[in-house]
Formats: sequence, structure tokens, C-alpha cells
Amino acid sequence: MGSKNKLKRFNENETFDNVIQPTREEVTTGFKHQGKWNEFFGNDNPITLELGCGKGEYTVALARKYPERNFIGIDIKGARFWRGAKTAIEEGLTNVAFLRTQIELVDDAFAKAEIQEIWITFPDPQIKYKRTKHRMTNPDFLAKYKHILQTDGIMNLKTDSEFMHGYTLGLLQARGEEILYAHHDVYSNTESPEEVTGTQTFYEKQYLETGKAITYIKFKLK
Repeated sequence: MGSKNKLKRFNENETFDNVIQPTREEVTTGFKHQGKWNEFFGNDNPITLELGCGKGEYTVALARKYPERNFIGIDIKGARFWRGAKTAIEEGLTNVAFLRTQIELVDDAFAKAEIQEIWITFPDPQIKYKRTKHRMTNPDFLAKYKHILQTDGIMNLKTDSEFMHGYTLGLLQARGEEILYAHHDVYSNTESPEEVTGTQTFYEKQYLETGKAITYIKFKLK
């Protein structure tokens, strides 16, 4: 994507009511929406997050399917989620928002027990050992998710990375977390949840075309 096109999308994001683009300092020093996201949406419906939402395909698809829930896509790259934000506005979806911030600040952006469900879709597996601290299912990140999730909150990890799937599954088992569903190839399993196989991201379609397996884990953090 050219810099001119990126700038155009950044500028358009500024005009969208469903896009919030705070500075890092605004998020870490008493973020105005923390604990008040239901005021933003104007209802008390449960909230689902998509972390590293990319173009926002999953956020928008779930919002279409579950109008009685609110959905927030989070990504640091606003030029990517511009597409999801624009689609939501074009379709009149009022239960969708996009937050431009770093995933590591998720517990600054949301209050304790404010979130009902979290989706992590196709994250960078950060395979190199030095990158472990950036891996989105490492213990530090899981602690942040647990803080913002309700006691019965659900976590979902969907990835094309066998490494990420195996690492996360092993970690969850070692910690004694509650694994509700896990499969290394969801499209080969007829019992896979519909929300997993019924929505495909741009990159997921490319992975499937090359015959790459898509993995999925659904779990709770005790």
C-alpha cells in the first residue's frame, strides 16, 4: 500500500464514529473509555474483542451474526482496519468499534471483568526465543486477558502456525487452564464450531488455497 493511500485511510479514520485512535499516553494515564465501553455503545450488551484484528473481517462478521453483542477490533495499524470500520458504517452496524493501540496496553484500555470474550486471529507466532515476550499467548499476555475477562469469559485462538498452536496448548495444559476445544485442522473436522469455519480472513483464504491447515483453541482462564 502506497504512503498516499495510507494517509488517505488515516485521515478517513479520523472522521469515523466507530474508530478510536488515542495516544499511548492517553491509554496509560486514565483512558476515558476504560470501564465505560457500554456507554460508548449505548447499551449493556456483552463485549467481544478481536486482538490484532488486521482488516477487521472477523470483527465485522461476528457483529453481523450477533447483533445483541458489541465487538471491538484492536490493531496498531489503522490503515488496515480502515476497511472493517468503513464496511461497518456502510452496513449500519452500530455494534462495532475499532481501537488503534498496542495489544500490550489491553489492560489499560479495558477495566477488570469488562470483556466477555476475546479472539486472537492469526497472530505473528514470534518463533525466535528473543521474541517470546511479544508472543500473544505468553503468560504475561494471558494475565492481562484474565484481568479484563469476566469469570466465565472465553478465549479463542485461531492460527495457521502449528508452532503457535502447540506452544499455546502446552502452556494451557501446564497451567491447568480449562480447554474447551482444540483441533490442529478445523476444516477437516466436522465438529468444528461454525464461528470458526464460517468466517475466513483475507490471509486465511490464501493459506487454505495453499493447503495449509488452520488450527483453533477455545479455552477459559481459571
